[in-house]
Amino acid sequence: MSAFRYRTTALAATTTAVLALALTACGGSDTGTRAEGPASDSAPASAAKSEDGTATKVDAAAKTPATAKGGTTAGGGTGGSTGGGTAKGTTGSASTPLCTTKDVRISAATQDGPPYTHLVLTAKNTSGHKCEMKGFPEIQFLESHKQNIPSVAKSKPEARIVLDAGAPAYALVKLSDGGADEDVEPVTAFAVWLQGGDGQVAVRAPGAEGIAVDPAKYKTGYWTYELRNGADDF
Repeated sequence: MSAFRYRTTALAATTTAVLALALTACGGSDTGTRAEGPASDSAPASAAKSEDGTATKVDAAAKTPATAKGGTTAGGGTGGSTGGGTAKGTTGSASTPLCTTKDVRISAATQDGPPYTHLVLTAKNTSGHKCEMKGFPEIQFLESHKQNIPSVAKSKPEARIVLDAGAPAYALVKLSDGGADEDVEPVTAFAVWLQGGDGQVAVRAPGAEGIAVDPAKYKTGYWTYELRNGADDF
C-alpha cells in the first residue's frame, strides 16, 4: 500500500513507538541517549531545518543541496560549516578515539524524489577534537523490526573516516523502491547507534509526515567523507 494512504493518527502512534524504541531497544544503552528537536546548523551534503522553517534536500545527480521540503536533526553539540563544498576529515592516528553520540550531531534529509526512496544521514563532529566514524550507522526504523537494517558492502570506504572538529561524515540510507503498491510503514523518528561508541540517538525523519519505509528493501551505506557515484548507488 502507498505511503500516502497513511493518516496523522497512524503517524502519531508510530512516532511514539519509535521514540520509545530509541530509548529502550536492544543494542544501545541509556548512556548518552538524546532525542532533541530541529537544529539550526546545516552541512554541505545534507540538510537541517533552520529556525525560519527553510529546509534543503540532497540532489543525487549533483550531490549538492537543492531547495526542497524536509530535513530535520537530532543530537547534541553546536557549530559547523555551511555551503561551499564538502569538509573532509584527516587520516588521524591509531590513538584517535571513536566518535560517540556525544561527539556528533546526526541529521537526516531526503534525497531526490518524490517518491522519496533514500535518506542522507549527516554526522557532524561537534566535540572539538578528532574522532573516527567506524563502519556504518546501526539503524532501527520500526518497533516491529528490532534488528539493525543491513549494510551495503560496496559502499565501504578504503580508508578510515577520521573527522576533524567541525567536519561531517555522510551515509546513504535506502528506504524503499518507491512503488505505489509497495508494503511500506510510516516512520517519523528512528534510532541510530555508532559502532564502537556508547549511547544512541533518536533522529527525527524529515517532512511533516515523516518517511515511508519498506522492511524488505531498506539498507544503509557506510560512513564516508562524501557521497560517491557508484559506491553509493543502491
